[in-house]
Amino acid sequence: MDYALAVENTPDSIPGGTGLLLLHPSTGETDRIDTDFLNTDTDYILVISTRTTAREVEQKLEYYGVDRGKTEILDALSIERGYSRRSGKGIHYVSSPDDLDGIVRETRKFLERHDGNKLRVSVDSVTEMAYYADEERAREAVKELLSLLEQHDAVGLFHLAEEVHDEDVVTAYRDLFDGIITLDEDGNVAGEF
Repeated sequence: MDYALAVENTPDSIPGGTGLLLLHPSTGETDRIDTDFLNTDTDYILVISTRTTAREVEQKLEYYGVDRGKTEILDALSIERGYSRRSGKGIHYVSSPDDLDGIVRETRKFLERHDGNKLRVSVDSVTEMAYYADEERAREAVKELLSLLEQHDAVGLFHLAEEVHDEDVVTAYRDLFDGIITLDEDGNVAGEF
């Protein structure tokens, strides 16, 4: 199954099972790319947020017109910030930002629940996963998530703040992905596929 890709300077579509790496400056405005990716040609969406709380994700989705009715949010950050974890419709939590096993487990449940549909996953962000856990554990979790996307014919967009990581770390992540989307400081978007 193919998925339309509504991100500038990228192919018109990508096959199911594709993982995309979004390289961006740490101050880059990634919301537009993320929501363009999520909002096109999909039945169900999972937003994995290790950078912002579920409440902040909901505000972003509302602002950009992403259908909240078909979107689930996996919040890894609220507990770290000391916020109550109020389960709402389509909001799930893991025990801490470094609970990468929990993130993989909840992603598997989402994909299994909606198997056979067009599914998109956003991971915002791999950089925060590495910050709270470590680079090696984050990379292993990313590999597991990419494998799940392939098994379930889903697609995913993984955020990575390029200048925060050593060059060899960025290269190691690049090698895991089928496509790279680069956002520069001026807001220009380029794709490598």
